[in-house]
Amino acid sequence: MDEETRTLYFTLFNEVGIIDQLAGSLMESRLPDGLTVPHFSVLNHCMRVKDGQTPLALARAFQVPKTTMTHTLAGLEKRDLVEIRQNPKDKRSKCVWITKKGKRFRVDAIAALDPDLTVFAEQFPKSEIVTLIPRLAEIRAMMDVYRDGS
Repeated sequence: MDEETRTLYFTLFNEVGIIDQLAGSLMESRLPDGLTVPHFSVLNHCMRVKDGQTPLALARAFQVPKTTMTHTLAGLEKRDLVEIRQNPKDKRSKCVWITKKGKRFRVDAIAALDPDLTVFAEQFPKSEIVTLIPRLAEIRAMMDVYRDGS
């Protein structure tokens, strides 16, 4: 790969990484005390992808050690945002289920960003974002497959 191409693709990942850091800090500033972006991210993932996953599956999805996910889930369970119940398939492992309170929390956390999203929308019109999201989703999907295959 030539230097110009390498720089282009690295710059894309670098910008996405910086956006992720800034967006995470913004989200965390809007969350109630004691809750963090990882807490929100688990709820968001379960609602977006699949509820009722095992802690190990969640740890793999987030690419964190199982102990880290267990700690995150304990914080969510303590606040009644998730329930951790016996896996109905094997009766040995546990599965994580979002509670009604957890679903409401996710909706409220996103709504808490309204003032910030309003400022963002003034700078970046909806028409631009509508075309950008599918391309970013394609990149994410490709990276998911690449991660799982490597």
